[in-house]
Amino acid sequence: MSDSKHQRTSPVTGETYEPHQALRHTEIATFMRAPLARSLDDVDIALVGIPFDGGVTHRPGARHGPREIRNMSTMMRSNHHVTRFNPFDACRIGDVGDVRFENIYHLDESIGSIERFYRALADAGVTPLAAGGDHSVTYPILKVLGEKEPLGLVHVDAHTDTWGPFQGSKFHHGAPFRLACDGGHIDPKRTIQIGIRGAQNTTEGWDYSRESGMRVVFIEEFEDLGVDGVLDEVRRVVGDRPAYVSFDVDGLDPVYAPGTGTPEVGGITTREGLRLLQGLRGMHLIGGDVVEVAPPYDPSGNTALVGATLMYEILCLLAEVRSLK
Repeated sequence: MSDSKHQRTSPVTGETYEPHQALRHTEIATFMRAPLARSLDDVDIALVGIPFDGGVTHRPGARHGPREIRNMSTMMRSNHHVTRFNPFDACRIGDVGDVRFENIYHLDESIGSIERFYRALADAGVTPLAAGGDHSVTYPILKVLGEKEPLGLVHVDAHTDTWGPFQGSKFHHGAPFRLACDGGHIDPKRTIQIGIRGAQNTTEGWDYSRESGMRVVFIEEFEDLGVDGVLDEVRRVVGDRPAYVSFDVDGLDPVYAPGTGTPEVGGITTREGLRLLQGLRGMHLIGGDVVEVAPPYDPSGNTALVGATLMYEILCLLAEVRSLK
């Protein structure tokens, strides 16, 4: 792909320029300084904001995640330091804006808004990468992407998110993978959940994951296996068929990502998180998300920077797969 695919044109002067070579503090913030897409016709990979946290069970704030991740993502550069891969040269990448919500006080309607947005992306043949939002946003994504064939799933998190209804609603951030599994949108036997930890008042979620056939890697086993051992398990479980990657920042230790609604101490490091994602290279990934960045709990902005960096790593994975089409 030529450099012109990533150039922008000033609507005032008509000048063209390469945004990755421009000053980082200028212009309207987009994810990783990608062009703001005006249509899906010229987009291979869509960067999506889902500013919704109506599914949280305790501390809100993740609705502000996409805006702050966009801001901190100006720190991202184009060429990966390990692979030397440039996703912006390989694919047409565009920021398609945020999912629009018209009735955020009704969870089912909000889930429907995300589903409609993603159905438009799927109909256009676009590969999606999202910034949440709380983890409830992943269910409608999987509902769309796993409509024709159950997907494999690589899920990094402190929690399995396979709990049942809470306070009378099945749509909450502790339930997306139970809903997706019950709906046939993910294959539990091709699902691996990594970094699980923290006391619970009931074992329901842990029991559901294991009894349905999901591979659950608690943090103690993560330490015993090491990153390479966990990656061996990922490839064994997920295989080479289509899969989705979902990264909840509370899978990381809160010393690295304090800006999240449900922090759990004793998590994985950012270095281990990046190595995990880099180790997914070559897998048949068709979409991804980074969720639960809640900027109000981290005035430093570091959690949003972590979220942006995780998104960049997933973008490289998706762009490599997409460029082979």
